[in-house]
Amino acid sequence: MGQGAPSPEQLLADAAAALQRGDRATALSLLSAAEAAAPFDPHVKMQKALVYRISGALPAALATLDEALALDPYNFLALLSKGAVTERLSGERLAARIYENAIRLAPSEENLPPNLKAPLARARQVVAETRTALAAFLAEQVGPVAAAGSELAQGRLAEAIDIYAGVKTAYVHEPLLLHYPRLPAIPFYPRDLFPWLPELEAATPVIQAELARALKTRMDAFAPYIAFPPEAPVNQWEALNHSRRWSSLFLWKDGQRQDAVCDACPQTAALLARLPLADQPGFAPTAMFSALAANTHIPAHTGSTNVRLLCHLPLVLPGPARFRVGNEVRAWQIGRAWVFDDTLEHEAWNDAGELRVILIFDVWNPYLEPGERDRINALMAARNAFYSA
Repeated sequence: MGQGAPSPEQLLADAAAALQRGDRATALSLLSAAEAAAPFDPHVKMQKALVYRISGALPAALATLDEALALDPYNFLALLSKGAVTERLSGERLAARIYENAIRLAPSEENLPPNLKAPLARARQVVAETRTALAAFLAEQVGPVAAAGSELAQGRLAEAIDIYAGVKTAYVHEPLLLHYPRLPAIPFYPRDLFPWLPELEAATPVIQAELARALKTRMDAFAPYIAFPPEAPVNQWEALNHSRRWSSLFLWKDGQRQDAVCDACPQTAALLARLPLADQPGFAPTAMFSALAANTHIPAHTGSTNVRLLCHLPLVLPGPARFRVGNEVRAWQIGRAWVFDDTLEHEAWNDAGELRVILIFDVWNPYLEPGERDRINALMAARNAFYSA
């Protein structure tokens, strides 16, 4: 740049003034001069691309944005602009791929400039609509899910299509205590793996009768399920910490039989004793009546280990109540049990205006062999011994 020549900053300011008064040709000339003076400044190229866009020279705008991105591949505004130009030139499908990258780099809502809120919202809309269209196209091309085979195979295929299209998230095991590798991440396990489910479901009226007596005589024994000490971070549990909106009456707790409750519910206790409960001294089984107050939400969370699964048997359902594991949402039905992996993210809603109660207990993961169970118990006991020594 020769002596007395305007600086790139001055050229940018002059170009902005020219653009403000509608003189696009002069603005473009000034920006070309600024570009020659500062060839590695992506901001100059961004301003030049803006003039091209306003002038309707979309191919030139796209080429200039690519030059800016070659200098700064993580430039959120350049990606967002490139997506918008591509959408106008080539349609939503090609733009969606670019918008996805822009969305990943987008600043938080509180740090987003007001003039970018609408363009970012448009980017998200295009991505969502394109993913939905892709999922529908994939499903059509693949053919009927029912042809995949068993209930498990059908569920896998349907979820794979949605994950592949980007419509849903791939959920994985997130245990709080022990992750046992090479076990399948199945939200709701197939019923045929648990031949005792019909016996459990047939006993629903008996368990309901014993629960009804417990609700009348032992309601004070239902304790808050979430009870963190004062010094512990509560995270998503703040609304339910030490709250009776989610409370439990334990028949078994951390491997210990709660004799008073079991004696008050003898037929329920006898049934549980016949089931393959997870037998882990100091850890399991746990069996309880779980009561959720009206219009209460249990936030998303994960359990302690995938070596055992949880079974739910609904007993009191005064109205709609939902349960989500991973991508699958189900509604509870009286007398219909299910077994699920609680190390996959899950949450629950009681949408009714009265108390909801279910029976919850844990069983061994059916994919474990008997010898593994013994070693897992030894493994978990050894960890406790290490820290208590």
